[in-house]
Amino acid sequence: MRSKIQTVLMAGTISLLTVSLITNPQACLEASARGLDMWWKVVFPSLLPFFIASELLIGLGVVNFIGVLLEPFMRPLFRVPGTGGFVWAMGMASGFPSGAKLSARLRQTKQMTQIEAERLVSFTNSSNPLFIFGAVSVGFFANAKLGILLATAHYISNLLVGLMMRFHGHKEEASRDNKQTASLRKAFSALHRKRLEDTRPIGKMIGDAISSSVQTLLMIGGFIILFSVLNKMLSIIKFTTLFNYGIEYILHTLHVSPSLSAPILAGIFEITLGNQLTSQTQAPLLHQAMIASFILAFSGLSVQAQVASILAETDIRFKPYFIARVVQSLIAPVLTLILWKPLYEKPSTHIGGAIPVVAQPAADTWYALYTYGPVMTLFCLYVYVLLLVRKI
Repeated sequence: MRSKIQTVLMAGTISLLTVSLITNPQACLEASARGLDMWWKVVFPSLLPFFIASELLIGLGVVNFIGVLLEPFMRPLFRVPGTGGFVWAMGMASGFPSGAKLSARLRQTKQMTQIEAERLVSFTNSSNPLFIFGAVSVGFFANAKLGILLATAHYISNLLVGLMMRFHGHKEEASRDNKQTASLRKAFSALHRKRLEDTRPIGKMIGDAISSSVQTLLMIGGFIILFSVLNKMLSIIKFTTLFNYGIEYILHTLHVSPSLSAPILAGIFEITLGNQLTSQTQAPLLHQAMIASFILAFSGLSVQAQVASILAETDIRFKPYFIARVVQSLIAPVLTLILWKPLYEKPSTHIGGAIPVVAQPAADTWYALYTYGPVMTLFCLYVYVLLLVRKI
């Protein structure tokens, strides 16, 4: 009976969405164009190099080398293999959903157990500094100093989630917590052993890395466009009005400006739109920063759908990741409130209205992506098509 109800609900929801698309073609086109613009100008060119480099590092055994060296650090703190340190670093540098892709890849190559992969994916998916400083703080808020506060709250809350998730499935793998020491000899042995196992020539390895990375990014682009349209349609059919009332009541109870209810709801679906709308409200800047932290931590259903799609190729369950996002979205705004005075209001952190040196490169890179990103995207898609045709 339950499965029948789920079938009816899903069929009804898709039918309603289809009808709204047919009756509002102009709004659908605008929302699709907005999602596509974000994907081919920013997401594709910014993530592709990281994806290709990660695939090559895994194939060449460098990740195994790093894993042996980081085992004494990652195992006691997060109860994941040392290779998780590589995933954590790459996830922070490249942003969503790199951590999920790399965690799934390591699970597919049997370099960690299911429970370890679930712990790892819960805290290795985060916004990258480029997005926090370039897009959110400079692009939306026109306030580079705010990026320091948002980034600090975001990464500290992410770290705290990782420490909490170490208890996930602890009974099943208590016997794996053995003390190990870092050894360059063992690390080089692991690197060489992995390289011997992978018999592909370097040219084939590069081609496979490009194909796999582009396929993942095409999937990500589809989700970005889909959720951009979905958010727009829900707004048109007034489906979001009821939820706005509920969010306004919660914000009023917490003494936060109720004008932030619409940005919160938009951010629950899509992280970029949510932060943009937050910056356009008349709420106090502290309240805006707390909501921006909430949206960055939750990451939006669009990103979560991308992660779910990537994890579906493995036995890694999505539920622990979702719980981790909810927990982080509760911690991050509190940290923003705590760090507001020492990081934002402290006079020494802001002299003469200058943009902090940390934010300036991120802002410049963000605008450069908007200018040259489409050219890189088209070139990489052209290379991908050539590789695909050659393979066929």
